[in-house]
Amino acid sequence: MFDRIKQLTEEISSLKAEMPEEVEQLRLRYLSKKGLVSVLFEEFRNVPAEHKKEIGQLLNHLKVSAQEKIENLKTSFSGEEKPADKSVDLSRPVDHMEPGTRHPLSIVRNEIIRIFGQIGYTVAEGPEIEDDWHNFSALNFAPEHPARDMQDTFFIARDPEILLRTHTSSVQIRTMETEKPPIRKIFPGRVFRNEAISARAHCIFHQVEGLYVDKNVSFTDLKQTLLYFAREMFGENTQIRLRPSFFPFTEPSGELDVSCNICGGKGCNICKYTGWVEILGCGMVDPAVLDNCGIDSKVYTGFAFGMGIERITLLKYQVKDLRLFFENDLRFLKQFTSTI
Repeated sequence: MFDRIKQLTEEISSLKAEMPEEVEQLRLRYLSKKGLVSVLFEEFRNVPAEHKKEIGQLLNHLKVSAQEKIENLKTSFSGEEKPADKSVDLSRPVDHMEPGTRHPLSIVRNEIIRIFGQIGYTVAEGPEIEDDWHNFSALNFAPEHPARDMQDTFFIARDPEILLRTHTSSVQIRTMETEKPPIRKIFPGRVFRNEAISARAHCIFHQVEGLYVDKNVSFTDLKQTLLYFAREMFGENTQIRLRPSFFPFTEPSGELDVSCNICGGKGCNICKYTGWVEILGCGMVDPAVLDNCGIDSKVYTGFAFGMGIERITLLKYQVKDLRLFFENDLRFLKQFTSTI
């Protein structure tokens, strides 16, 4: 028994394996119920009483040594399911993989968020399925107001009070209902209007609207904010102009034009040879809208603006057909890269 234990101890200490499967075979050979170590334990019952203590200690040491050796061999193959394929030349270059790209609308959306984030604006989002109050009534659209005709709306047939939002101004209302001034936020999102799809229009498009409400907010604050945005987005030499307009939820209202970045203001087919391109609507928040949201219009003032992401993207990348943004043609999409 002494000799067999000594021989088995030396044999186990020199065990080696080339692959995980061999480790399992060694475990079965030495440590399974019918393994060599287990057989010695079975024979231990026949050892004379005067030798049981000494041989018992040797057997326990043998079993522990075998278990540690098998475990060490397993660890050496940790994370490997099969041996390396020696037929593979690891020095060969890998297959070429095209880098991924972002959708151009996502690139511009993220850029707009970054620009306004630099001057303290945070992002808020809201539901695309809205009710009449948040989409129209709270924004000064009376039930029979002709301004409702400016937007062809998708109403839910079973409930005319529920609709697909036509602008993200509804999120402005939700924000003013739940937060107290000062409020400085932008509202990016998808909106829907019942329009014929063409190179310049679509029934689905994306907006980013902005809202600033606080004490003593003026039209000058609005102008300087939009000038900063235009130059960050289109270049430091960009000029802006504001033209009077009308929106039910702002008074006074205006539309912002930027100098055409394609022709440098000289005139081209993009700017219709005027040197200017409209990019957004804006104005001072109508006092009635503030009051509708529980904000005292005698204490607070504010301005709001809204732009179409598609319009900004068309100008930034000189894309001529709006439909390209929705067709998912990889030949078009792979042209756009961004680190944002």
